[in-house]
Amino acid sequence: MEATEAKAPMEATEAMAPVEAKKKEKKEKKKPSQVPVAAKKEGKKETGLGLTVKKGENFGEWYSEVVVMGDMIEYYDISGCYILLPWSYAIWESIQRFLDGEIKNLGVENAYFPLFVSERALVTEKKHVEGFAPEVAWVTKSGESALEVPIAIRPTSETVMYPIFAKRIRGHRDLPFKINQWCNVVRWEFKHPTPFIRSREFLWQEGHTAYATKEEADEEVYAVLDLYRRVYEELLAIPVIKGVKSEVEKFAGGLYTTTVEAFIPLTGRGIQGATSHCLGQNFAEMFDIVFEDEKRERKKVWQNSWGLTTRTIGVMIMVHGDDKGLVLPPRVAPVQVIIIPVPYKDVDTQKLFDAAASTARQLKAAGLRVKEDTRDNYSPGWKYSNWELKGVPLRVEIGPRDLANSQVRVVRRDTGAKEDVPMDKIVDRISELLEEIQLQLLEKARKERDDCIVKAYTWKEFMKALDDKKMVLAPWCDEEKVEEDVKARTKGESGAAKTLCMPLDQPDLPEGITIPRRWFSRLILSFFSGTKCFASEKPAKKWALWGRSY
Repeated sequence: MEATEAKAPMEATEAMAPVEAKKKEKKEKKKPSQVPVAAKKEGKKETGLGLTVKKGENFGEWYSEVVVMGDMIEYYDISGCYILLPWSYAIWESIQRFLDGEIKNLGVENAYFPLFVSERALVTEKKHVEGFAPEVAWVTKSGESALEVPIAIRPTSETVMYPIFAKRIRGHRDLPFKINQWCNVVRWEFKHPTPFIRSREFLWQEGHTAYATKEEADEEVYAVLDLYRRVYEELLAIPVIKGVKSEVEKFAGGLYTTTVEAFIPLTGRGIQGATSHCLGQNFAEMFDIVFEDEKRERKKVWQNSWGLTTRTIGVMIMVHGDDKGLVLPPRVAPVQVIIIPVPYKDVDTQKLFDAAASTARQLKAAGLRVKEDTRDNYSPGWKYSNWELKGVPLRVEIGPRDLANSQVRVVRRDTGAKEDVPMDKIVDRISELLEEIQLQLLEKARKERDDCIVKAYTWKEFMKALDDKKMVLAPWCDEEKVEEDVKARTKGESGAAKTLCMPLDQPDLPEGITIPRRWFSRLILSFFSGTKCFASEKPAKKWALWGRSY
């Protein structure tokens, strides 16, 4: 389903982080959370919680520390497999709740299909198998006995589901047929996994649908793509670019692939956010998925598949995190507000705890996710650092002076801004602040992303932008050989450049001209302007977004 899960160049993964590359070495060392306080950088001695690496100094090591110290994951003794702790799994559940409701509104029903795939089923569709062959994990033994026929662990579920499609679709009244499942998949190709971004087992949803006509299939492809945009922009506060993948980068065995592409400015790398594929009739041919239309003629169905994974969480961490740890958008934060009583000597702490409990009840009654930290074995300073590291959007402090003034101190995680809020206005102000944080995180991320998009008309301009860690929007002749040549010419320690997508919003069209989506593949820039391809100097047909990627 997610083409990049299968295809991302190894160079990109190696450049990302030594998260797994030094696994053996890390076994000899203590995890970041176990490093003695004395070993921390200056300024961290009071709490022992601070990150030891700055995001801008060593992005890979920073990310490795954040996912562990932010209580997102624990490492497992099988490389590339991670334990998702409650803090990260709650974020995934927020994404699930939103997306599951939206796809059900599209008439999609949830089901579950087996984890195991027979070899016969897997090899039914040759192109599909070739695309996933390097990463398929096989079960070859049961106990001490070798299996007569190896069994594959699903890398995706087309070959598991489509025999059932063939059984249940008979006539036009059985269409459309729409199934989704929330599950895990296993892909075993790469050498240097990274938590959330590229793991050997990951969680996702995969939708599989069948229609009577291509027009219906096309409409769903883009409807689902926009749902994925909403997950990133409305929930995770991450701007994405909607586009179509090149023939080289599209899903194996599919007709065309659409994508939402995110960008990590600090590393200068794009990252595929989620994909929605039109599979055409290729799988219908292979699995004999046919229906009888109103005229009693037998026809092949048109199929789609689409998926979004726990990669979303990794992208969120990369985009919003800072030198203090995670920065969570309020709409997905497991805890939106942490309330911390701040006691002093000779002060009745019970009154502070009672005020914290009363404040929590008010906020919870308003539908907010709130937690009180009344642990008496940690100082307020330690608690501040702890919840900052975990990215809670707002901190509410209640001290003796606050009680005397009938107010609370509210601190934003994203900016550090502080304000005193009257207790009788706390619900309204906290709700306003959470919405402000959500919108401002998106605005900040969009500005940073937009500042990293450069137009290039020549190879020299293209290479300069690439070396400056930018995404490059360039006119392209849309030829596979040219794309492969660009990859070969840009390959290096940082990985090769490739097409990220052809944006649906194509620039430089004459005023008043609009291009319907169904005409997208026919868009020819040279018809309007005589623009040449930046890499081949042949007539350009499309604007393509290029870059290095994860």
